[in-house]
Amino acid sequence: MKLTIDQGHLAAAVGYAGRSLPARPPVPVLAGLLLDAQEGRLGVSSFDYEVSADTAVPATVAENGRALISGRLLADITSTVRGPVHLELTGSRMLLTSGAARFTLPTLPLDEYPALPDPGATAGILAGPDLAEAVTQVACAVGKDESLPLLTGIGLRHDSKTGTLTLSATDRYRFAVRTLKWKDATLPDCAAVVPAKAFTDATKALAADTTVDVALPTSSSGLLALRGEHHTSTIRALEGEFPKYAALFPDEFAAAATVDTAALRAAAQRVALVSAKKEAPIKLTFSADSTVVLEGGTQDDAQAVDNVDTSLEGGELTIAFNPTYLIDGLNALGTEAVEFGFTSPTKPAVLRGADSDDQTLRYLLMPIRLAG
Repeated sequence: MKLTIDQGHLAAAVGYAGRSLPARPPVPVLAGLLLDAQEGRLGVSSFDYEVSADTAVPATVAENGRALISGRLLADITSTVRGPVHLELTGSRMLLTSGAARFTLPTLPLDEYPALPDPGATAGILAGPDLAEAVTQVACAVGKDESLPLLTGIGLRHDSKTGTLTLSATDRYRFAVRTLKWKDATLPDCAAVVPAKAFTDATKALAADTTVDVALPTSSSGLLALRGEHHTSTIRALEGEFPKYAALFPDEFAAAATVDTAALRAAAQRVALVSAKKEAPIKLTFSADSTVVLEGGTQDDAQAVDNVDTSLEGGELTIAFNPTYLIDGLNALGTEAVEFGFTSPTKPAVLRGADSDDQTLRYLLMPIRLAG
């Protein structure tokens, strides 16, 4: 194995594949990055039995070959050297030179490294920017309780009748749901749950790609595969069925209010400053005089009041939310105005972008019952 490669290309490839390396590899070889030099390209990949990442960058290859190198060390080196990088495998050592810098790196045993998983047949095609946006939006509601592993994932549901892929996430206090229309989806209805962090990292790397081929987990493979123009990732699905949520989203509302998103977010952040505990509720009073009044704090502690203009349809209403969850939802929507749909002060509210359709983000937020 002998090649010359641009430092920027090598650092980008190592950085992409290195994100999938396990923090505590169960066996030493899983801490390695597999380098595969073929004519005109260098492939860089990682795999820990749960997540794989594979990418290729242009290189001037004098001798084809493969080598397994410590991923963390290689990432540190490639991010600091400058100029063209020369790699040459000599026995069990990899010689890396760039300018005056010279590194001799031990290799890991190739015969102990697992074969990369087969990504499987494409289920459908999505635009990279749309997929990355949708995953980021629903990820705000992903659970953090590791004792409930299913809630640390993002649910995927393919509907063959509508040709859509729906992404969802929940931590039991909120639900985020986003639907995407995708191309060439010919498979029957199916559903799966994939780890949110790995899914988010993979889609960020593909965010600039015009198209991403998606292979959904099957009973045989259990893998979600994402193939872009230069990168391929596989993610092993979690075991179990994602909570059903369709019945939680009301079809009709007793009241609806539209508020400027930036103004409401800023007011919520200000009012939340007086809460000693970040989960202490913010009370929102939607009134007929076209304002929503935000209140936080207690009589025994600091208090804050702010208000924002709104348009209200239906009766006046007072409801309280966890401020962090409210702000997360406003950030995820990414729209100039947010529309609240209410059934009652004690039942979940639905947040969505004003004038949006059912395929854009819907954010269901549980209220906090106020004392008295």
